[in-house]
Amino acid sequence: MSEKDVHASSGARPPNGGGRGPEVGGLRVALVLGTSAGGVGRHVRSVAAGLAARGARVLVCGPASTEELFGFSGAGVRFAEVDLADRPRPAHDAKAVARLRTLLRGADVVHAHGLRAGALAVAACARVAPDPLRLSRGRTPVVVTLHNAVITGGRTAAVYGVLERIVARGADRVLGVSPDLEERMRSLGARSAGHAIVPAPAPKAPPGPAVRADLRAELGVGDRPLVITVGRLADQKGLPTLLDAARDWAGRTPPPLVAIVGDGPLADELRSRIDAEELPVRLLGRRSDVPGLLAASDVAVVPSVWEGQPLIVQEILRAGLPLVATRVGGIPGMVGAGGDAGGALLHGPESEAALLVPPGDAAALERAVSRVLDDPALAARLGSAAAQRSAMLPDEDDAVAQLADLYRDLAGTRRRPGRER
Repeated sequence: MSEKDVHASSGARPPNGGGRGPEVGGLRVALVLGTSAGGVGRHVRSVAAGLAARGARVLVCGPASTEELFGFSGAGVRFAEVDLADRPRPAHDAKAVARLRTLLRGADVVHAHGLRAGALAVAACARVAPDPLRLSRGRTPVVVTLHNAVITGGRTAAVYGVLERIVARGADRVLGVSPDLEERMRSLGARSAGHAIVPAPAPKAPPGPAVRADLRAELGVGDRPLVITVGRLADQKGLPTLLDAARDWAGRTPPPLVAIVGDGPLADELRSRIDAEELPVRLLGRRSDVPGLLAASDVAVVPSVWEGQPLIVQEILRAGLPLVATRVGGIPGMVGAGGDAGGALLHGPESEAALLVPPGDAAALERAVSRVLDDPALAARLGSAAAQRSAMLPDEDDAVAQLADLYRDLAGTRRRPGRER
């Protein structure tokens, strides 16, 4: 990547004020992401700022909407617009590959985030063989982090299956946010598959008691329990199961209020059902005061069909809030119920910090939340264990240090004399 494409850090401070780990002064790193409105974009911005603070020259390539939402240019890095849509569009994708090929020329390492961004980055950096699924590695090492599983079916699943094989066979290193994604890449022949560290951004000052009281008054909760869910209103999040459970909670005395924070394509469908069945559920839309809403709540629910390392789970743990979640993806490891956080760095002994239920099981979800609401001692234990667990999870400096080590290794391998091209 030329001086025109990427520049040195402009004084950005490392996440958490840390700066732990190796320096990457002068290393030219290109980060590629597709359409994002949440965790992936926040993670890429954090990584970009941390790498720039360590001396790397960083270019972020992605849709204009991501720059508007996450302000990469304010992190001491350069941003270049590339039209990377969230659905396959052959003509647009071909143009995106051509633009990436120009932008990424001269980079020491390219790191793409997401399956589609990864496949397009591999195509842009690789020498094309006769078989499109046998893209050989080009002159620039490519890392791909997979943040989500393919949970759709039919023709779309077939298309994404092709993209998976392109990433597995074309990337120098594939990172997954959960053990099942890592294993999937190994089964498809990935040269090297490992665990991605995707921590929640460093917290600001915790909300005080007045914030809890004010928000509960705003929501009109009164003495009722407040159950909170935060996430995109999409199929992956398991929200119909949450509404099934809420129908049963409506019979409790007093009935809890279920607050769903977020927006997305299912908003109208969910609102229609809530109104038709008179469920004790409110859609709050996108909010900027999620820490305060967590402080105002009595229990958090993550009913997803699949998750990797959801930032909201980390924020719930950090808030010391009792959590009921589905046993899917990387969640068990995050809460200390299934290994070492999927291979992530830990700083102490494990502790169970949530009640886990099967995905799609409304009855199990209803019972678990009712247990927390009916047993103050259990709620207190879960909250205490959650706060302890949050201190064990990796932070932003750990994530940047992991990538700095990886980039230095790949760039060093690339530069060694005699390496076959």
